[in-house]
Amino acid sequence: MSTNIVKVAGVEVSTDHWIGGKRVASKEKFANFSPIDGSHLADISAGGKSEADAAVAAARKAFPAWAALGPKGRLPYLKKFAEGIRARANELAAVETMDNGSLLMGNIHRVVPRAAQNIEFFADWALTLDGHVIDSPEVVNHVKYDPAGVAVLITPWNAPLMLTTWKVGPALAAGNTVVVKPPEWAPLTCSLMADIAHEAGIPAGVLNVVQGIGEVAGDALVNHPDIDRISFTGSTDTAKIIGRAAASSITPLSAELGGKSPFIVCADADLEAAAQTVAGQYMNAGQVCLAGTRIMVEKKIEEEFLEKVRTAASHMVLGDPRDKNTRVGPLIHKEHFARVVGFVERAKADGAVPLWGGSQANIGELYFEPTLFAQVSPGLEISQKEVFGPVLTWQSFTSDDEVVALANNTRYGLAGTLFSQNEKRAMDIASRVTAGTFWVNCFFIRDLAAPFGGAKDSGLGREGGNWSFDFYSDIKNIAVRKDSFAG
Repeated sequence: MSTNIVKVAGVEVSTDHWIGGKRVASKEKFANFSPIDGSHLADISAGGKSEADAAVAAARKAFPAWAALGPKGRLPYLKKFAEGIRARANELAAVETMDNGSLLMGNIHRVVPRAAQNIEFFADWALTLDGHVIDSPEVVNHVKYDPAGVAVLITPWNAPLMLTTWKVGPALAAGNTVVVKPPEWAPLTCSLMADIAHEAGIPAGVLNVVQGIGEVAGDALVNHPDIDRISFTGSTDTAKIIGRAAASSITPLSAELGGKSPFIVCADADLEAAAQTVAGQYMNAGQVCLAGTRIMVEKKIEEEFLEKVRTAASHMVLGDPRDKNTRVGPLIHKEHFARVVGFVERAKADGAVPLWGGSQANIGELYFEPTLFAQVSPGLEISQKEVFGPVLTWQSFTSDDEVVALANNTRYGLAGTLFSQNEKRAMDIASRVTAGTFWVNCFFIRDLAAPFGGAKDSGLGREGGNWSFDFYSDIKNIAVRKDSFAG
């Protein structure tokens, strides 16, 4: 086992890959820093083609035995895996907070429990897939969900543990083996996840973790000739590169990408609840692909609602994410901070006016003030492109047709949110906005049985419930002629 161990928030974390049930070091390293204070956390083994080849080979070797267990045979391993995540919730939360700057209390009470649920839920759901029969006049169709093989899972830095288990759970439950490529800006909880899987008895090679830079390690994995699935969460531009690699080998690809989601507030809404929810769009420093960053308010309540949002936003305390009173932490990395600042400065130059915020906070290098822009026309860059920071825009509308047109006026279609107490109106608007998920009088509620994904440039495919198994399985139909075995 590796001796390359660092302590992060008092927790021992390996800085090496996890391949074939062993820790594997690389000569090349990349530095990992905490966005909270810029402190150096670790030098991480940087994988490339050799590590990708070794991990895929290990996954391929482990695949037949893992697939042969069937859903019932895999269930005890995955249940123990989920239990291990729960048992180390405080450690995982503390490391993730140091690694990506997300709120400690949120990680303890929401993120890590959801990571465990991701594993457990899909292990249970896999049991429901056996015995699916379609009766036809001449034949009985027996639908089988066969494991696909080796899945490459590429995960983002804004919620690395939760979004990795969102992929690992159904992939393993379906009988596949996996190679995880964690985000280079926040790789540490994926390393801990590998330890927990090992402690749960997950066989060697079933779950592998290859760390590294996307253009090197990620590129080697998605272009590998012996993989069967690619699941990616990240930017649209990166997805296009991965898509070309997947197309060259006809490897099925699932991609959950960026968003520029509308947040629609009708005059008949519960304005207090809507205002609190708007303020909540600043969570995780706005580094949430699902966030409703384009606030669209019915003209007749615009002034009243703006004051309610101003009050709600004033309670979004910016500070150290380890402090229980903090509601908005730092941005992930100085490169990303510069990107967010660039969007804000160009918006100001384009004539958009910040109603509040719009500047770097004076509490640290990567902290940016929660910001709301007004005087924003639909064609401005700030209205069209994903900022992925604590930056919202404000627009008004006078009719449902107008707001639907505004909502659909981007290349994205990941999510949408609407507040109204008129059910018919709410459902009509929701049905006309292009989005994979649309919340009415709520936000950020994701049932694991429901479909999740994006339209247009926000993604390809759906996951959740049966949709996950449709992707992570080779679905086979065995059509048996009726009475062919009579006697």
